[in-house]
Amino acid sequence: MDLFGTAGIRGSATDRVTPALALAVGGAVGSAARERADARGGGDGGDDEGNGRDDEVNGSDDEVNGSDDEVNATDDEVNATDSVPEVVVARDGRVTGPALAAAMESGLASAGAKVLRAGVLPTPALAYASQGRHGVMITASHNPPHDNGIKLFHDGTEFERELEELVERRVAAEPEPAAWDEWTESATIDVLEAYREAVADYAREYGAPLDGLRIAVDCGNGMASVATPQVLRKLGAEVVTLNANVDGHFPGRGSKPTPETLTDLREFVADANERAETNSPGRGGDEGFAFGIGHDGDADRIVVVDADGEIVHEDTVLAILAEQYVRASDAADPVVVTTPNASGRIDERVREAGGRVERVRLGALHEGIAAVEAGEPGDATDDGTAGTVAFAAEPWKHVHTAFGGWIDGVCSAAVVARLVAAEGLDGLRAPITERPYRKVSVDCPDDRKAAAMAELETAFPAAFPEAEVSTEHGVRLEFPDASWLLVRPSGTEPYIRLYAESDDVDALIEDAREVIADAVAEA
Repeated sequence: MDLFGTAGIRGSATDRVTPALALAVGGAVGSAARERADARGGGDGGDDEGNGRDDEVNGSDDEVNGSDDEVNATDDEVNATDSVPEVVVARDGRVTGPALAAAMESGLASAGAKVLRAGVLPTPALAYASQGRHGVMITASHNPPHDNGIKLFHDGTEFERELEELVERRVAAEPEPAAWDEWTESATIDVLEAYREAVADYAREYGAPLDGLRIAVDCGNGMASVATPQVLRKLGAEVVTLNANVDGHFPGRGSKPTPETLTDLREFVADANERAETNSPGRGGDEGFAFGIGHDGDADRIVVVDADGEIVHEDTVLAILAEQYVRASDAADPVVVTTPNASGRIDERVREAGGRVERVRLGALHEGIAAVEAGEPGDATDDGTAGTVAFAAEPWKHVHTAFGGWIDGVCSAAVVARLVAAEGLDGLRAPITERPYRKVSVDCPDDRKAAAMAELETAFPAAFPEAEVSTEHGVRLEFPDASWLLVRPSGTEPYIRLYAESDDVDALIEDAREVIADAVAEA
């Protein structure tokens, strides 16, 4: 049974991610957590106590704005009288969320796990609350309104593939629930305000005070509505929002932040700055904006818009953050973990700052972090050299490892804002070489993909002898002028994906496309 993709379980709420599936996954997660706790002879706390342990239980599941009261109970306090594992459950604002959350809670409770109902939250806030215990997020992120999904966490990180496979096996086996007297009652917890305070405190370690910096934020009717504007205001920004009411129909725009769906934000920022007539928009009390931010449905992604209303390339944002984190690190060997489709501009800035880049397959940043820090050769390290991960990211999605092991668009917004306050967005971009980038799809039937990729492992080195070749995640070529290309098979469609970045990207794409077409024909 294959339930999980690269970002949890997703699909239509009426015929894939149904209440029946949520009930089954809840039972599987609950029984696994219970067995793990029993094997340790105690509760569900990890080796490190989660700093988001807000165990006050008098909140309401329908509360969106959280509570100003925080109770910092330790794992020992929580589990001193109760060895039952805890699972925090939250959802985004989708219409199908309440029913799916109820089914998930029933599965967990009937498996003997203690459900802590956190209500409506951004995914990174749920991940924050899962430190020292398990967490389940009901969300389909940027998918259309009729979809929903399930993301699983333990101790602040997404389930690794081994745990996902365990859940799949248990769902397929249709296990019986726990004994009737091991079923549990749920409790409610307030998470949001503690999370927002933690993000703001963390961001203050970087950049400069915002002091009235004007920022436009398009929340896309998603969960950023209850987090990003509030955090930026805590940091001193003047924030103007678009689509900042949580609505699972996403009436303001599509939930996925793209140049097209962010048209209103882009025009809003550009028009305001044109009227402001200043060389430093968003500062000094004028009506312009220093920059804009767009989020997806669950606030794990971030898009940055410059003062002219243009999208800042996702790899440029990644490179800015990566360089800043490497320079701030006191580790002997600071590492940035990213994915094969990420730009060479990241490698350039990280090397300049004194760090190194390691790549891991798409959707597996948490596994890459673990591999680097354990010094495991293979997926994320070439030679088994252990390092300290200063930052991990794939385009649009960032893991701020000193804050936590989850993807966090709210934290990205806060840190980027502080960096912009210190140096200006143009100043941050200035040292980065932003070469043209393209992504294309080449037709390839599913049954030919394996043979075509095998052929490309020899065909590409022959066609581009000047390039360094890596075949760990598809076929990636890096050229002496810092241009690069990557080919990999699509996991969901009959294509081979081609990514390229070069000063003459069109010519590189055409040359590579010919090689791919020949390989597909030979397969």
